[in-house]
Amino acid sequence: TTRSSKTIRTTHVSRAGQSEEVSETADLIVGADGAFSTIRRQLMKRPGFDYSQRYIEHGYLELCIPPTEDGEFAMEQNYLHIWPRGTFMMIALPNQDRSWTVTLFMPFHKFDSLDTPEKLVEFFREYFPDAVALIGQDQLVKDFFATRPSSLVSVKCKPYHIGCKALIIGDAAHAMVPFYGQGMNAGFEDCRILDELMERHNDDLSLVLPEFSQTRNEDAEAICDLAMYNYIEMRDLVNKRSFLLRKKLDELLFWLFPRQWVPLYTSVTFSNMSYTQCLSNKQWQGKSSALNHEAIEADNVARVSSAGR
Repeated sequence: TTRSSKTIRTTHVSRAGQSEEVSETADLIVGADGAFSTIRRQLMKRPGFDYSQRYIEHGYLELCIPPTEDGEFAMEQNYLHIWPRGTFMMIALPNQDRSWTVTLFMPFHKFDSLDTPEKLVEFFREYFPDAVALIGQDQLVKDFFATRPSSLVSVKCKPYHIGCKALIIGDAAHAMVPFYGQGMNAGFEDCRILDELMERHNDDLSLVLPEFSQTRNEDAEAICDLAMYNYIEMRDLVNKRSFLLRKKLDELLFWLFPRQWVPLYTSVTFSNMSYTQCLSNKQWQGKSSALNHEAIEADNVARVSSAGR
C-alpha cells in the first residue's frame, strides 16, 4: 500500500505481509500503478480532479487450446482467431509453447446461465462446435468452472499531474478495455511523449507536466472510446456484409491514396498518429463512405430507371 503526504513529495510504502514501512522523498512521484492506482486515489482528494470509471456488462474468462499430440499448433498460428457471435465472442492468441490462450467475452448474465457442465457443453456445441474438440470437452468443463469471469473497466480522469510533484501514466491515468490491444502501447507512448517534453523544456517540470496533462488527456480518452467501439466491431460487425464491403473499400482507397486515406485499424496499430486524429479520421471517413454508398445507390437506381424506359 502507498500513502502520500500533503506535499505529495514523500511517499510511505508498506508491502503486504511486512510490518516495516519505508518513506521515500523524491523530486517527482510517477504513479504507473495500474487501473486501481493508489497514487491516483491521492490525487482524487484534491479539488479540480475529474474522475470516472465504467464497468461494462460483459466479463471474460480464459480457456486453453493445447498443442497437438505431435507438439504443433492446433490452428494456423499467424492469426488472431475470432468467433464473433453478435452479443458475445471468443478469441484465441498463440503462445510460444504452441498452445492457445482462448478468451471468452460475454455478458455476465450469460455466464451465470451456464451453471452446469451439461449446459456449458450444449452452449459450446451450438456456438463454438469446432472449439470443443480443440480444447477438449473435459478440459473445457474443468477450466470454465475453475474460476469466475473477470470484469472489464474503463477509466478516464484529468489532470494527470499535481503541480511539479506527482504524475500518473499508463492504466493509472487511462485504463481501457482490451479490445484494441492498445493498453500497454498507450502506456509506452506516455513514456515517449513525457521524454520528448522533458527534452523540449530542459527538464522543467513546471512546463512539462501541465503540457503532458493537456495534450495527452484528449488522446487517452479517444483510445478508451475506440477500444469500446472495437468490441462491437469484433463481436458483431465483422459478420455483416456491409461492414466487410466497407473494409474492402478502405483497402482500395488506402492503396490509391496511402497518405490521404488511412484505415482506422492501420492508423491506430501501425502508426504514431495521435489517437485523437485516428478517431477524427474514422468520423469523416464514415461520412465519406456513406456519401459514396448513397451516390452508388442513386446511380444504380438511375441505371434501372433508364433500362426500364
